[in-house]
Amino acid sequence: MMRHFLSIKDYTKEELLEIIDLAMYIKKEFKNERTDHLEDKTLGMIFEKSSTRTRVSFEVGMYQLGGHALFLSSKDIQLGRGEPMKDTARVLSRMVDMVMIRTFSHEKLEEFAKYSSVPVINGLTDNFHPVQIMADFLTMKEKGLNENSSVAWIGDGNNMANSWLMFASIVGLDFRIASPVGYEIPKEWQDIAQENAKKSGAKITFTNDPNEACRDADVVTTDVWASMGQEEEQKIREKAFAEFTVTKEMMNLTNNGIFMHCLPVHREEEVTEEVFEEHADTVFDEAENRLHAQKGIMVWLDRQRSK
Repeated sequence: MMRHFLSIKDYTKEELLEIIDLAMYIKKEFKNERTDHLEDKTLGMIFEKSSTRTRVSFEVGMYQLGGHALFLSSKDIQLGRGEPMKDTARVLSRMVDMVMIRTFSHEKLEEFAKYSSVPVINGLTDNFHPVQIMADFLTMKEKGLNENSSVAWIGDGNNMANSWLMFASIVGLDFRIASPVGYEIPKEWQDIAQENAKKSGAKITFTNDPNEACRDADVVTTDVWASMGQEEEQKIREKAFAEFTVTKEMMNLTNNGIFMHCLPVHREEEVTEEVFEEHADTVFDEAENRLHAQKGIMVWLDRQRSK
């Protein structure tokens, strides 16, 4: 069966950790010599949402693996003129070896994958951002942390929070999420996570108190208060999230924890300048690891297809 990388919830703990280990190996390998794991392979990249890290990391990653990436803005292809997603999928997958899509609707991504004859990777949707979570956990591993660690998410119950929740519940993390009232993760994802936790032993805590979430945590992570498409809500969200800025005082509650952020960051909103700069090295390690985590995902998917 064709394997895609659409959501963390589609994967087992063993598969997720296998991809992370592969990414770490390829990262180490590339420091010594150029790799050709995807020699002469082509990645089609469809962007309906703009990006810095996603475009550069996939494009450079494919080059470093011996392949080639094509940037396809929805404004420049027939998809932007009304061609059905399923038709675009059937055309592109006859010409490229893999497709990455960064879009709004997760359902649109799933439709593309349904009709694609090559692996499809989720570069971000409104529901999930799975490639970022893989980079985040890769960063944790490099900092000496593992699946027995505790992670506090402070802020919106958005696509990043959903992805963290799915990853934590499958892998077995102690995961605490603190969100303002009315901005919590949707109940459907909470229920799925609790079922996952019964199997993995994960501890999942939902709270409206950021200090409770941070207490004794190994990692504190967050995201912007208003994601792409929510800019008109900025002022409303600033009031709702006023107590959810990650501060030095919150970090002092942790177990000498590290701070992570998927970027871009709005200083003095979701995190203070002081905390961000103190942990900047970790945050930019995390940003670089998008490159390495995605190389691991692409090579793993290609190997699955070849079996």
